[in-house]
Amino acid sequence: MSLRQTFEEAMFESMRKRDDLTRDTLRMVLTAIKQAEVDARKPLDDAGILSIIQKEIKIRKETLSELEGSGRTDLIEKALSEINVLERYLPAQLSDEEISALALRVIQENSANAPSDMGKVMKNLLPLVQGKASPDRVSQIVRKLLSS
Repeated sequence: MSLRQTFEEAMFESMRKRDDLTRDTLRMVLTAIKQAEVDARKPLDDAGILSIIQKEIKIRKETLSELEGSGRTDLIEKALSEINVLERYLPAQLSDEEISALALRVIQENSANAPSDMGKVMKNLLPLVQGKASPDRVSQIVRKLLSS
C-alpha cells in the first residue's frame, strides 16, 4: 500500500473516530500532496510524499519557535500535536552518529576536504537519508565534518 493510500485511510478512520486534530492535519498533508502533483504534473512516489511530510513538520517547528514568547499555549499545543501526528508516518529517524558515519563515507568517496565541497557531498548524501533525517540536520553535520 502506498503512503498516500495510508494517509487517506487514516483520515477516514479519524473521521469515524471524530478525531478532529488528526483529520485536519492529514487533510493539510493530502492537500499539499495534491498541489505538488499538480505542479509536477505526475503522481508523487513515497519519497516525494516523505519530503512533503518533513516540510510540514519543519513549518510547524518554525511556528513553535515564533510562538515561544507569545503566551499562546493553545497554538503551541496544537502545533506540537500536529507534529506528533505527522511523525507517525515517517520512518525511524537516523541518529546523529549514523548520519555522521554515512557522511564520512560520502566525503571519502568524493574526496571532499573543504567546506566548499559541501554541495557535492550533500548531492550524494541526501538520497541515502531520504525521509530518515531532515536535510537541515544533515547539512549541519556535514558542515561540521568538513570544517574540522
